[in-house]
Amino acid sequence: MFWFRQGLCFLPAFLVIWSSSTFIISYIIALFRRDVDIIFPYISDTGATPPESCIFGLMTFISACAGIATIYARYKLVEKLSADTRVVSPHLNKTALVVGMFSCLGMCVVATFQETTVTIVHDIGALLFFVSGVLYIILQSVISYHVYPFGSSLGVCRARMAIATLAFLAFFPTVICANFVKQATLHRNTRDEDYPFYLASAVCEWIVAFSFICFFLTYIEDFKLFTLRVKTEYEE
Repeated sequence: MFWFRQGLCFLPAFLVIWSSSTFIISYIIALFRRDVDIIFPYISDTGATPPESCIFGLMTFISACAGIATIYARYKLVEKLSADTRVVSPHLNKTALVVGMFSCLGMCVVATFQETTVTIVHDIGALLFFVSGVLYIILQSVISYHVYPFGSSLGVCRARMAIATLAFLAFFPTVICANFVKQATLHRNTRDEDYPFYLASAVCEWIVAFSFICFFLTYIEDFKLFTLRVKTEYEE
């Protein structure tokens, strides 16, 4: 049996591959069309101008749907482990589920409202995505330690905590430095007074985004161990 056919591991695998492709493809197209600078543009800048904005919006929305499925599957796995071992509080598990869903909602907002069209709504969606996303991976890191040794190995638990810590630390420069960026143009001059803040914010944004991707990568082994079934009941 191929590895991606074991359990539900295809869910996080697809999410990781598709999300990475979303960022990279839109960046390459925007770079090829000279719509952005080569050195660390904001992720949203790579999807601000047609045709890459169309591709970015569609692929981001699909990533959000894959994220919803993966987050829900993770919730059901932890729920099953908790029912058998009672190592994780149901409230903690449900909180992580809700927070994760809010993060996916933020992705949908970012995909629907382009940065250059409805800036305020786009920024709110991006903030919701990043805040909820960081909080979600922190909660899941804590849950992983609670579930151990019934779930992931200790090495995976430590890797998740390290990734969550990196995302948490990178989130603050992303937001703080963005407040000092005065220009909203897609092309920047290195001599601009606010360029260091722009570069620091953009670099940290990429770090947070790929921290999320790396975190879901650690789900693959866990998802090989279980499946979900839909039970249909017909009422006469």
